[in-house]
Amino acid sequence: MKNYLVVGHSSGIGGKIAERLSREHRVFGTHFQHEPQYIADTRSSHFLDVRAENPDFSFLPESIDGLVYCPGSIQLKPFSRMKAEDFLEDYQLQVLGAVKTIQQCLPKLKNSENPSIVLFSTVAVGTGFNFHSMVSAHKGAIEGLTRALAAELAPKIRVNCIAPSITDTPLAAHLLNTPEKREANAQRHPLKKIGTAEDVANAAIFLLGIESSWITGQVLGVDGGMSTIK
Repeated sequence: MKNYLVVGHSSGIGGKIAERLSREHRVFGTHFQHEPQYIADTRSSHFLDVRAENPDFSFLPESIDGLVYCPGSIQLKPFSRMKAEDFLEDYQLQVLGAVKTIQQCLPKLKNSENPSIVLFSTVAVGTGFNFHSMVSAHKGAIEGLTRALAAELAPKIRVNCIAPSITDTPLAAHLLNTPEKREANAQRHPLKKIGTAEDVANAAIFLLGIESSWITGQVLGVDGGMSTIK
């Protein structure tokens, strides 16, 4: 039984990843606003504010086999209406939170035999969309961090990133809250459907496991074909 840290396991993609992993392994999940209602014997939940100067990871064992950083936000506004404070606040969550988490967990990852880190980007980084300046800027930083860390931490620790398109999760609920919005978003994708948390969790589980032991520094599109098919 392996030990995994899932930062942001309350719902959505993080929740599905934690649920899947806890079937066979021990999961240490973190929450900020909402604690999951159901926790298995192999899955614990711990309060964590990744924006704190020194986030508390004292609940972790001495060795962890994988780290998944899920916190994110979707703030879609015209660039002209964005304030510097908006960018800084979101950067604290999406980028610096990941940096602080990885830095504090590195010694525990190094104690594992085949450790893996999975981060999250978005299809919007490689495909320009209106009103996505904030999320694209910050997730673009995550893609750069993924490649840099993959080089620096090789061969011991693998680092990969998943770049989904819109998925049916609470984070994207305001974009899918009518049948018309759901259909319009589905039709934008070559596969003509909206992704699910399960779709993205499948990719994360693969990147955490031994099946992907020769993969590092990659940004994997799980996006219904949006990034590559026109």
